[in-house]
Amino acid sequence: MAGTVPMAAPRPHRSAASPATTEASAVKWVLVAAAGLVLFWLIALPLIVVLTEALKRGWDVFLAALTDPDAASALRLTLLVAAITVPLNTLFGVMAAWAVTKFRFRGKGFLITLIDLPFAVSPVIGGLIFVLVFGSNGWFGSWLSAHDVKIVFALPGIVLATLFVTFPFVARELIPLMEDQGTQEEEAAITLGAHGWQIFWRVTLPNIKWGLLYGIILCNARAMGEFGAVSVVSGHIRGETNTLPLHVEILYNEYQFSASFAVASLLLLLALVTMIVKSWLTRKNAH
Repeated sequence: MAGTVPMAAPRPHRSAASPATTEASAVKWVLVAAAGLVLFWLIALPLIVVLTEALKRGWDVFLAALTDPDAASALRLTLLVAAITVPLNTLFGVMAAWAVTKFRFRGKGFLITLIDLPFAVSPVIGGLIFVLVFGSNGWFGSWLSAHDVKIVFALPGIVLATLFVTFPFVARELIPLMEDQGTQEEEAAITLGAHGWQIFWRVTLPNIKWGLLYGIILCNARAMGEFGAVSVVSGHIRGETNTLPLHVEILYNEYQFSASFAVASLLLLLALVTMIVKSWLTRKNAH
């Protein structure tokens, strides 16, 4: 009959319990054992060493290292830098993903390349860029000195370096997700009379919320744990420009091993909290 849509051939039924591969059981267990061994040596064992060394000289030394004024200052600075950079990178990531996936314009490929640039550039080079631009001998160094503005070896430089190394995370989580979703729902909202902000808050944001939260968590984890770029621009001023990773390095170089591992365990705790939240979001998104 004219106009009749042909029926698609039925797909063969696959049981939910059917195996994903046809490999022998021995091969499966060898692969699982190899993966477990690698994870143990590269992840679990270092974590055990950190905790063991942190508590090696007792709880008094452990707590003294964490309550030391320099450690407290490093913790405050780390949290402050994360509190500044994560919202800014979240805003940038959403805007960049929206522009790349919802609009057609010249230079889109170049924009995506710029977003990915921090993944390809060493963090140390990223920090050095800001020293060459804002340092005392940099492009704007004379003007900044004349106006008593401090960028490098101060909080603004640390924030800029952290922004550089972390800004791809949110955008890179959202771009594939928003490309897969397409623009049909937004176009339907336009036909119903919705404007830009209404479309974003009521259509786009509910569809990307889990990917957005996942990107924010990764961005925050990198911001708190960044070492290379921050090390270049911080100046290592104890109690002023040292973040937690830099404070760990200083304690280790001074042979205060128990104190350095104690502070490192604090970073480990922050990382574990991040991973727990990430796992919860993954399960939530799967449902």
